[in-house]
Amino acid sequence: MAYDRTIVVFSPDGRLLQVEYARQAVKRGNTAVGVVVKDAVVLGATKSSTPLGVDTTYKKIFAIDEHIGVVSSGLLADARDLVEMARIKGQINRITYGEPISVPTITKYLANQKHMVTQYAGVRPYGVGLLIGGVDESGAKLYETDPSGTMIEWKAQAIGKGADKAKKTLKSGFKEGMLAKDGANLVLKALKAGEKDIGKENIELAVITSDGIRMFSEKEAIKNL
Repeated sequence: MAYDRTIVVFSPDGRLLQVEYARQAVKRGNTAVGVVVKDAVVLGATKSSTPLGVDTTYKKIFAIDEHIGVVSSGLLADARDLVEMARIKGQINRITYGEPISVPTITKYLANQKHMVTQYAGVRPYGVGLLIGGVDESGAKLYETDPSGTMIEWKAQAIGKGADKAKKTLKSGFKEGMLAKDGANLVLKALKAGEKDIGKENIELAVITSDGIRMFSEKEAIKNL
């Protein structure tokens, strides 16, 4: 029996092969990094582009709500689908309860959406990893969700093709209570460690505070933070 032809059948050694294949899509994707700093979260990503392409269509960082952002690695179309669902969830929360949704709640919602499609025939796993960062009443938070629907909280994390080298930079450079500018510098170092040939025009950053989300290019981040 070909255990990789359906999502709902375990292989004899207890593996869901389609989920593992989806994880490979994340590992082949752009490098994405998140760092928790003092009263904020810094997200960063590399992105590919072509001379005739419109830059805004290559975005890897998205706003879910005024206080929550997400950076993706893997299939961009899958990320866009999940982001749209998360935005609607956040809007419903504001209308229903009169307050912004918490970072753990929106992360659990996204993780549940990913997990759901690993349990039914006729669908495939989402081939995208997400780093969700935000600031709510409990402080600055950073979470990761993978194609299986696993949800993990981090102080600093990297995903994508340059993740291994980026994580080494994060491990050596991370400090509790870093300022946003120091966090942005660390994110940039991690991205460049992961993909050494990346150009300034192919890096995007976001700083998320209780006041909102600010998007930057590499040059803008160093100048304005």
